[in-house]
Amino acid sequence: MGFVDRYITALSASSLQDDERHCQAEPLLASALASTSAGDLGALLHRAKYAGTATQNMAHAVAMRDLVEKALVHAIRKKDANREADCRQALQGDAIVLESGVLLLARLLALWTAEVMKRGRARRWVPENTAWDAEAAIKLYRTVAENSLAYWLNGLCDPCGGTGVAEARACKCCAGSGKAPLVMAAGFVREHTLNMVSELHSIADSHATRAGAKLRALAN
Repeated sequence: MGFVDRYITALSASSLQDDERHCQAEPLLASALASTSAGDLGALLHRAKYAGTATQNMAHAVAMRDLVEKALVHAIRKKDANREADCRQALQGDAIVLESGVLLLARLLALWTAEVMKRGRARRWVPENTAWDAEAAIKLYRTVAENSLAYWLNGLCDPCGGTGVAEARACKCCAGSGKAPLVMAAGFVREHTLNMVSELHSIADSHATRAGAKLRALAN
């Protein structure tokens, strides 16, 4: 079992105690110890993609919020005070989940955008000789950062759910790859975006390697 699998399992640990009898959460500790800085991109990428705060939990919270809001309206119409109170409490809990996910994504996107700008300038993607050039370059960096991060977090093919198989045969939409097509108007923007997706994979893999080493050290 690789580190990512152990990390995902640890997210549902029943105990966060750390002794010879309680080691379910050790991958979470290893991930923290493997961070190279307070804003380590690898650790943040793992949290965003695998902890669910930015994808699964947020999607679930949004779906549940819609249902609870409808139930709240119904409870108010029926003058069911107990049901209304339950609905309001549930909405408050969903708001906390959503806010946490949004804050994490905002922090991650800000750090990644700064990193894309640094890499784009070092590789001279576009000239920045005039104010207009600089403004256009910043727009490009932001577009690439936003699209590459979104695709890395959830670039799965919708029809087959990322399995590559639909109706017992290779999915026609993704040709069996399980990945959604990255459709963009400008070819060079798409190229830079795909390059940055590859670099996100590299950053996350490097973090997993460091964390795996920390995990083995914790076990000894």
